[in-house]
Amino acid sequence: MVKSFMNPLVEDWIEKAEGDFYAAGRELRARKMPAYHVSCFLSQQCAEKYLKALLQANEQEIPKIHKLIDLLILVKQIDPALEILRPDLEELERYAVRVRYPGTFADKEDAKAAFRVAKVVRESLRRILDLPPE
Repeated sequence: MVKSFMNPLVEDWIEKAEGDFYAAGRELRARKMPAYHVSCFLSQQCAEKYLKALLQANEQEIPKIHKLIDLLILVKQIDPALEILRPDLEELERYAVRVRYPGTFADKEDAKAAFRVAKVVRESLRRILDLPPE
């Protein structure tokens, strides 16, 4: 999955991001008791971990933050063209906390939207990290 010459910490970030991505997809497709809020959250987590993988690949400090826009500001120092992801990251950021607590729910359409956006972010960052598209 990950290039063997890559920094092991970058590989770890990517492995965790991939796990979140595939788990989000599985939960989205679940027929029995789907937890759409979990799919939304894992989609956000996938993007967060790919952004941190890019920071790690460029030997930048990995902040212990979860706000995607704050991470975008950091990765734009590496590649300013990543600004194009801002609308996608803003949408995913809605799923970081909101849907995990009582009183707010995610439905299948929310989960589909979050997963679709995670896929766009994932593909963009895999390309920058010189990883094959999957």
